[in-house]
Amino acid sequence: MKWFLFLSVVLHAVSVSAHTLEIIDFRNKTVRLKAHPKRIVCLIESALSGIYMLNQGNRIVGVSKNVYQTDVYPYYAALDKRIKDKRLPAPGNWDSVSVEGILALQPDLVIMWAQQTEAIEAIENAGIPVLGVFMDSIEDVFLEIKIFGILTNSKKRSNEIIAYTQHEISSVTERIKSIDKGKNPSVYYVWAQSLLNTSCKGSVADDLIAMAGGKNICTETKEHIVITMERLISANPEVIIMWHNERLDPRDLMLNKQLRNIKAIRNKRVYELPEVFHCDLWTLKFQYALKLMAAWLHPELLCDLGSKRELDKMFQMLYNKTF
Repeated sequence: MKWFLFLSVVLHAVSVSAHTLEIIDFRNKTVRLKAHPKRIVCLIESALSGIYMLNQGNRIVGVSKNVYQTDVYPYYAALDKRIKDKRLPAPGNWDSVSVEGILALQPDLVIMWAQQTEAIEAIENAGIPVLGVFMDSIEDVFLEIKIFGILTNSKKRSNEIIAYTQHEISSVTERIKSIDKGKNPSVYYVWAQSLLNTSCKGSVADDLIAMAGGKNICTETKEHIVITMERLISANPEVIIMWHNERLDPRDLMLNKQLRNIKAIRNKRVYELPEVFHCDLWTLKFQYALKLMAAWLHPELLCDLGSKRELDKMFQMLYNKTF
């Protein structure tokens, strides 16, 4: 399956010599470091999560503003007392970056979204290596944690949690195999921006829908797209799955008169993923989202997968603690 192909390609991304560490990042650019970084500024919350999974939080000297501004804060506060006490600086996030704030922290590596090209250029011009990240598949999630394991000299741990995640995926997909593909329900995936924001082929959400035994109604190859209400109604999905949304929940969709004739609404098959820290699709925690989706799409076979026990088991394996 394509989400395991990373094992055969990840080795191209790394070169280690006695004097340098070289990584090919998601921009396909070679990032050179003199040694394993000891001072990392990580402006991507999901990437930060991966570093804590590797037990390498001591290398972090700067975090994304989102860590303090969203509902992930209590979890990171439990992982790092510096975050609990709000002592770790937050010089930016996916939306804005303080280059001066980053330089003041004297990092030996900055991790940020690859699309933040102007800020990346300014930081690199100051002589600081930047690892640019961009994800649009499950393969990318695995690749990122593999790269982080090499960067932080924790390859054994990265291999361990990757193997665990692979096993959990297989525990779902093996059960899905017994289902006639003709019975795979059609699915509409909703991002938090609005009811009409969705993901198509070439996205993590689409990977998960397929792995969970569903068929994405959005078939073009686009990671993120805004469709029309007419198209949504015409597609008539059997199941609607929502990304966690503080402004909209399944009940709101059920009461939307424009949607009343859609199968998912008529059969009350509208579901919302839990808070982001539980099932961030850009971390190995996507496995919990997969289990929930599979249970929603095929409750007759997989209703046990979305339990609190499954969540605690995952947290214990990935973070060595429950929350």
